[in-house]
Amino acid sequence: MVSAPEPGGVDEAMEEHTLQVEYESALESVDSAEEAVLREAEPLGFDEEERHRIGIAVRECMVNAVVHGNRYNAKKKVWLQVQRTPDHITIRIEDEGDGFDPAAVPDPCAGENIYRQSGRGVMMMQAFMDEFAISPRVPRGTQVKMVKYKTDR
Repeated sequence: MVSAPEPGGVDEAMEEHTLQVEYESALESVDSAEEAVLREAEPLGFDEEERHRIGIAVRECMVNAVVHGNRYNAKKKVWLQVQRTPDHITIRIEDEGDGFDPAAVPDPCAGENIYRQSGRGVMMMQAFMDEFAISPRVPRGTQVKMVKYKTDR
């Protein structure tokens, strides 16, 4: 399901807008979600570096939802909600997995983990976004909320 405002002559960045999309638990959904979020972020005028960081955060979160949350289960979905206001973008990604304890995620900077090829996604999401929160999804699963504020240069 996708919802979008009617096109008009009004500056898009000044309008509040919400996009909601349901994705399959497949890696192809990662690219689609990133593209959707970056389209929503564009009217806010984020620079190339900020858009890149937002894109990485979304990719990492979607991969976690598909691979670790839903475990590629075709019967389970991933939901993306993007809310845009004149000064920020809020991204929520939800899965139907078993959930997890964020405190149990190994420190990717610890010596024994430094050369691992995975395990840095949560750290990157936290570093690249202005706000980051993980919470249980009811009735099951995980919800990640990320916020990026527009900065005036």
